[in-house]
Amino acid sequence: MKFAVILFPGSNCDVDMYHAVIDGIGEEAVYVRHDETSLEGMDAVLLPGGFSYGDYLRGGAIAHLAPIMSEVQRFAEEGKPVLGVCNGFQILLESRLLPGAMRRNEGLHFICRTVTLKVEEADTMFTTGYDKGEHIRIPVAHGEGSYYCSEDQLEELQEENRILFTYDDNINGSVGSIAGITNEQGNVLGMMPHPERAVEKLLGSDDGLRLFTSIVKQWRENHAATT
Repeated sequence: MKFAVILFPGSNCDVDMYHAVIDGIGEEAVYVRHDETSLEGMDAVLLPGGFSYGDYLRGGAIAHLAPIMSEVQRFAEEGKPVLGVCNGFQILLESRLLPGAMRRNEGLHFICRTVTLKVEEADTMFTTGYDKGEHIRIPVAHGEGSYYCSEDQLEELQEENRILFTYDDNINGSVGSIAGITNEQGNVLGMMPHPERAVEKLLGSDDGLRLFTSIVKQWRENHAATT
């Protein structure tokens, strides 16, 4: 399986994503620059964390206008897996690939520590490696990570089982303690915590590894069904 790690000016978690794929799950990964216009040959897209374009205006506001994002839009519409983490989540929101918006953290402090998440849904292409209701340890590092959506949008996310992860302790004031959501098709996931930084027990947790293996498992099952 071949993963595209999208690079924007200011990305700083791209190497972590690359490492998670290459060394964590033994799959193929390549870097794709923000000014490229093709994702030909790719099976999944990863939008890493960081401060794309310096987070001018707000997180992801400029990055979503980059040439590669038109291709990411097409890729997502075809039902292929797209994962946006931290700044990548912000970019997905700005691109309208996911509903809602990001606000500054409650208390206006940058938060950088490992937190506990609850797996709300285990029957998705991103979470088959987990058990529903399981609690996992994943690092966060953000200042603008308080997820916001309208009451109608929250109700829709809940009714459609599109909230995959919530914070045990709502560290940033997110609506519904939301840490990660998917689109209607279930192939686009945005989350503020960093699973790519939790793929080795040596670093404190390998709970993030199962997210990547879940993607591969789904891809292999789909690939086998069409060949």
